[in-house]
Amino acid sequence: MGPDRLQLQRLELKYIISEDKALAVRDFVQAYLEIDEFSANKPNNSYRIHSLYLDSDELTTYWETINGNKNRFKLRLRYYDDQPTSPVFFEIKRRMNEAILKQRGGVRRQAVDWLLAGHLPEPSHMVSDNPKQLVALQRFSLLMQRINASPKAHVTYFREAWLSTRDNSVRVTMDRNVYCSPEFAATLGTNLASPVKPFGHRVILELKFTGRYPNWFRDLTERFNLVRGAAAKYADGVALIGAEQFYRRSVARSRAERDEAQSGMDNEAPVSVEDSD
Repeated sequence: MGPDRLQLQRLELKYIISEDKALAVRDFVQAYLEIDEFSANKPNNSYRIHSLYLDSDELTTYWETINGNKNRFKLRLRYYDDQPTSPVFFEIKRRMNEAILKQRGGVRRQAVDWLLAGHLPEPSHMVSDNPKQLVALQRFSLLMQRINASPKAHVTYFREAWLSTRDNSVRVTMDRNVYCSPEFAATLGTNLASPVKPFGHRVILELKFTGRYPNWFRDLTERFNLVRGAAAKYADGVALIGAEQFYRRSVARSRAERDEAQSGMDNEAPVSVEDSD
């Protein structure tokens, strides 16, 4: 596994552009940045990302995004393939006004169900001994339990990433072929059932920076007449599918769990007053 390029705190600007414009942006950007190691030597300079988003049965984080709340968070599991030995990253993406803050901790795949059940990670679950990753997992568990979150949607796309040659302070990404599908269990597969494509054939361009706004970003936006917009992959995907689809499944799951619990109680032997002491 290569170095972690995660920008823990940053500002990001999003633009939805055509493929033709994306190719022109690529030509412009490569004069300032280098191709990310995960993008290098890949078709169309892109690698695939999978994210399993967690939300409450009331879709708390979805509605916070739709309503434009300035302070909000998302919970997701991020992975890059379906190999049993590949790690899974539990990520918190938090917006505080205009700033984006991210935390994540990587675990071995066999630990995912344990963590989603609300248990804290054990040392053998971790893929890194970095204490910040353990803190991120603990924080993820706290937020997950706070809103009673569970898997809701699988989002996948191809990412082309460019980064600063000196450090990780500047990053430009272009995401293509964004697909979203309801998913209510952590199967961690790479295929989606009946997905929708919320952005069609358009490309999501993101300009990300941790310090001062680079002067050449201004040149870029002016040259290509870029208009800043919103592009929330999870929220836009759920909106296109229809939030009622997620409510319906959540209600059905709750009923099934309640019926299963009731069945278990019905099958138990009666307990007398004497036996209960």
